[in-house]
Amino acid sequence: MEHPYLFFVKLFELLGLGHFAHTYPHVIYTWVVMIILIVLGAVATKSISMVPAGAQNFFEIFISGMEEFMVDVIGEEGRWVFPIIGTVFIYVAACNLIGLIPGFLPPSANLNTTLSCALVVVVFTHIIGIKYHGAKYVKHFLGPVWWMSPLIFIIEIIGHVARILSLSFRLFGNMMGHEIVLAILFGLAGAFFAPLPIMALGVFVALVQAFVFFLLSIIYFSGAMEHAH
Repeated sequence: MEHPYLFFVKLFELLGLGHFAHTYPHVIYTWVVMIILIVLGAVATKSISMVPAGAQNFFEIFISGMEEFMVDVIGEEGRWVFPIIGTVFIYVAACNLIGLIPGFLPPSANLNTTLSCALVVVVFTHIIGIKYHGAKYVKHFLGPVWWMSPLIFIIEIIGHVARILSLSFRLFGNMMGHEIVLAILFGLAGAFFAPLPIMALGVFVALVQAFVFFLLSIIYFSGAMEHAH
């Protein structure tokens, strides 16, 4: 799908990098999201005090709320894995929401972006499993009955591959679908009033998809921590 107008793509064209910009616009807007998050993090931690105010107060409430939700689902052991999954949630949400700004492309509307996030989650799931169970983690793939272990092992491998596909294609499909609808409305009804209801709905979709990614990741981490039955 050709986006009607991308601000940073045009900027890269002026810098003589038009071919790269048109080939990998999702990479450029991933850099934009990273810069925005780094700046917001710097602002939030610029003047940390015991009595939070302003940006620090907002981010403390937001981060602590996510952490407490994760602890409610996993337990106290979820605190040490929160930094990575919290980062993934904030990154995915930012990638989704940035597409609502005219002239910006959501990186999550590209399968490469969503696949990279899914791989991080699934690989870290197995790192958690090995950390908690060592070599015994293989029991998660063998099932409760020894003579069915070969079949269960194949099914489990397929299931873990399906996790990657589920995380990546669900997010990609929803964000790409939203972009296509917006592009059609821009073309048919102008760039102002007609797309506004879809853009309002897009805020809801962007946050819900980020939360679904976050929640599924928590469930996968929790499963890796549990003992095999």
